[in-house]
Amino acid sequence: MRLRKTKSSRTVEIEPKDKELKAALIRQIKNIPGGESINKCIQCGTCTGTCPVSYTMDITPREVIALYRAGDIETILSSRTIWICASCYACTVHCPQGVLVTEIMYALKRLAIEQDIFPKRFPVYALSRSFVGITNRFGRSYEPGLILAYFLKTNPFKLLGMLPMFLKLAPKGRIGLLPKSIKSKKNFSRIIKEAEIMEDIVPMQES
Repeated sequence: MRLRKTKSSRTVEIEPKDKELKAALIRQIKNIPGGESINKCIQCGTCTGTCPVSYTMDITPREVIALYRAGDIETILSSRTIWICASCYACTVHCPQGVLVTEIMYALKRLAIEQDIFPKRFPVYALSRSFVGITNRFGRSYEPGLILAYFLKTNPFKLLGMLPMFLKLAPKGRIGLLPKSIKSKKNFSRIIKEAEIMEDIVPMQES
């Protein structure tokens, strides 16, 4: 976290960038029903103890909440943790305070994508961006296009390794060569726009 000293030697002030990130995260969390439960965390570590993949994380779920309280959102977004989360909801189910840890992880992922803050050499965000771009365009997923977009953003040479599988599946009709759009793309676009508008409606009280 980047801190700036104030006139009082006993106090520090969070840099404006960190304040902006925390405000942006609160806007994400406020749209989660019950999202304000993040303020009830007692740092017991139950979320970390029940997480099946916490051993691969560089920041534990408990530490994520602690860093949020400290205002160090950039450290969270730059970590591997939010992308490793398996979305199994074990942390949420076992939390004695009812903190919606998994939903908060999703909010952090969305914020990381919006702010272009990612851990180096960890391209999970590229898959998310590719999927969202394709579904927004066609109203549904298009697997060949998703694979192509993903590898072009991460490692184009890996596409060559996918060629043998493509040659086996394509003749059997297991791969759709051309994308198919849903019938009412206009209605789908309206739903997406309404969801974006809803992000700025209900404020959340911060502790």
